[in-house]
Amino acid sequence: MGFLTSILSAIVGMAGGVTLLTVMLLFYDPLIAIPLHGVVQLVSNGSRTIVHRRHLRWDLIWRYAVLLVPLGFVGVEISQQLPPRVTKGLIGVFVLFATWMPQFLMLGTHPEDSDPRRRFLLLGGAVGILNPTIGATGPLIAPFFLNLGLTRFALVGTKAGCQALGHIAKIIIFGVVGFVYTDYWPLLVALCASVIVGTMVGSRLLDHVNETWFVRLYKTVLTLIAFQLVSGAVLRW
Repeated sequence: MGFLTSILSAIVGMAGGVTLLTVMLLFYDPLIAIPLHGVVQLVSNGSRTIVHRRHLRWDLIWRYAVLLVPLGFVGVEISQQLPPRVTKGLIGVFVLFATWMPQFLMLGTHPEDSDPRRRFLLLGGAVGILNPTIGATGPLIAPFFLNLGLTRFALVGTKAGCQALGHIAKIIIFGVVGFVYTDYWPLLVALCASVIVGTMVGSRLLDHVNETWFVRLYKTVLTLIAFQLVSGAVLRW
């Protein structure tokens, strides 16, 4: 699972995190899947941050980090009040929008036209709240990196750095409220190892894959899983 989604991230450039979380939700309740997913994605995004460390825009990263933890506790309080079926349904809806109509996630706004300093401060606050509830915010934050004049390496590295900090905040917050990560250490070790190997394999496959058909297949599979989450929530309700 982690192996395949990390290959997806390496080839398509994103979407591996939301795919992994969507699959994990088929087997675990959100309050288990989301913190475990955070650990795995920290390894994935952390590795990309290290690779591109010379190109990072720290002025954007530290602004993004300011509100992650304070508002993260608001988010985890919300997630604890929601029944698991409702959270799964909401994540399923989010996945469908992120896959087919990502512009609707912006609610008509144009983040690429806003002041970068204010943009990343507010973005970190929004992600702080959403991290413990929807879990995978990569598709949501992607438009905020537009129109910054970043090189390809700076964009990939800075985005990975912001996401890594978001996962660190999420891991800390769930730990404070009582989630015991060590209860799942065999699964975490296996997933983290598979993510690293998958990234390496995906990078090698990048030149040999028909990206158009790969993206179509990815969207189809992700849509089916998202419908499974939504329909399961509706039927249980």
